Amino acid sequence: MSLDRRSFLATSAATGAGVALTGGAAAPAVAKGGKRKRYSFTVMGTTDLHGHVFNWDYFKNADYSDAAGNAQGLARISTLVDQVRAERGRGNTLLIDAGDTIQGTPLTYYYAKVDPITAVGGPVHPMARAMNAIGYDAVALGNHEFNYGIETLRKFESQCAFPLLGANAVDARTEQPAFPPYFMKRLRTPHGKDVTVAVLGLTNPGIAIWDKAYVQGVLKFPGLEEQAAKWVPKLRSMGADVVVVSAHSGASGQSSYGDQVPYVENAAANVAKQVPGVDAILVGHAHVEIEQQLVANEETGRTVVLSEPLCFAERLTLFDFDLVWEKGRWVVESVRASLRNTNAVDDDPEISKLLREQHEAVVGYVNQVVGTAKQALTTVEARYKDAPIIDLINKVQADVVTKALASSEYASLPVLSQASPFSRTSEIPAGEVTIRDLSSLYVYDNTLVAKLLTGAQVRAYLEYSAEYFVRTAVGADVDVDKLTNAGNRPDYNYDYVSGLTYDIDIAQATGSRIKNLKFDGKDLDDAARFVFAVNNYRANGGGAFPHVADAKELWSESTEIRTRIAEWVTAKGVLDPVDFASVDWKLTREGTPVFAQ
Repeated sequence: MSLDRRSFLATSAATGAGVALTGGAAAPAVAKGGKRKRYSFTVMGTTDLHGHVFNWDYFKNADYSDAAGNAQGLARISTLVDQVRAERGRGNTLLIDAGDTIQGTPLTYYYAKVDPITAVGGPVHPMARAMNAIGYDAVALGNHEFNYGIETLRKFESQCAFPLLGANAVDARTEQPAFPPYFMKRLRTPHGKDVTVAVLGLTNPGIAIWDKAYVQGVLKFPGLEEQAAKWVPKLRSMGADVVVVSAHSGASGQSSYGDQVPYVENAAANVAKQVPGVDAILVGHAHVEIEQQLVANEETGRTVVLSEPLCFAERLTLFDFDLVWEKGRWVVESVRASLRNTNAVDDDPEISKLLREQHEAVVGYVNQVVGTAKQALTTVEARYKDAPIIDLINKVQADVVTKALASSEYASLPVLSQASPFSRTSEIPAGEVTIRDLSSLYVYDNTLVAKLLTGAQVRAYLEYSAEYFVRTAVGADVDVDKLTNAGNRPDYNYDYVSGLTYDIDIAQATGSRIKNLKFDGKDLDDAARFVFAVNNYRANGGGAFPHVADAKELWSESTEIRTRIAEWVTAKGVLDPVDFASVDWKLTREGTPVFAQ
């Protein structure tokens, strides 16, 4: 731990503080003799890195590429950061991040589960090593920081030479901050008058739902708006000339979790509107590109600048601040946001050298052969056709839950299972099957839960899931590229349910699309009871599916579903669709199938 970090932690412990940025225009400042004192500096920002160190696709075992020509990785961010520091002067810059750092790739999984950083004598997390070397000043907590439990998060925190900020991550008992709320830094100016910049870190209230198993009774996550309103005035009173918010929260004002918690999921623009004294907000969580969004504060009328640098280290945000000296203090005159693209630079060779060994260990792990597939399986059509590759997930989940409940009072109940078409490009090739093939099928670190549902609740669940499809009249052309994601619902919030059969009539209005719903060849009995195998995200209310979050929990485990799939395939040795594939559902229009199965 560096002396600077020790000093920061001591200051935080003594003051209970954190820092944020303010913004807006000011009248020109004129010093004696008519000469204005001015100062400019830059805050650089990344977000949603999700373990992307290099421009490498672990699922394809090749350099990353996409149709848009994007590149990824902290090694390239490092090159961009060096360029900006050379242009502006290192002492005139800060580097921050808006969260979701230690989950999202096989690399992050490997150092959480295979060679865990929490083991005695365990490794330093590659994300900590890279971000320390690049020189991050502060990083906000993302919701995915909690996916591997608080012990892993705290160990990662101890390995970082910068603070992990979370003003609205509070102790469940005392409601005091469980992480540093803010970070403050003084920048020296040519005028002998330092500028004090505060960065306030805010994380996502949805953590209380998505990682309930780890945080319930331990941490609480109040709303971003109320916590910003609490901390921004404190930061100003402590001498902050500029307040920047690093928010792991999108700008749309919408939530994915219904009324599960009373706080907005994507609240960054709300903070700008409702909380006076914020100058700029680094936006995260939503995985969208916002070069510059201007939001007027409702109380002061001053403009707050928002920017979101996409995700996966594909972009770097630059907030360029111009300040003037006025009435004995620095005042923000203007803020501009812009983006730089990592596809325009090469990897920093120092970062490449630093992390090469850890990267190669992960490459070796994911390329282990665990079985043989009789035929190729793909998710290309899985959004709108019952695909065997998704049936594989449901078969594994149902088998695991059936075995887990075999000696319980629920052993006689039928087991249903849900799974989502997470990827549109995943493929398990014919022939040798590796861990990376299976990992590409299930890209999230979800774990398995068994819930108790009635037939009526399952019906409502399916109706809600079917809202994913765009209503399409009988006789109208069907364009598969426009058929799904109604209401901007993401693919991961559409579910297959195995163990019964049903049709989805896309000609009907939402709420009345599920037809011919049968169990064991008979119409579903609304009073019947079922065990429902479901991932922990859905079980805790993710996606706001009805009934499941409140349903009785019968069993849960901490082993990732991805690992269970690998174990199942390893035990079988041969991956044959005969063992798991079935046609459980189809799209129809007034009884006529939309596609041939």
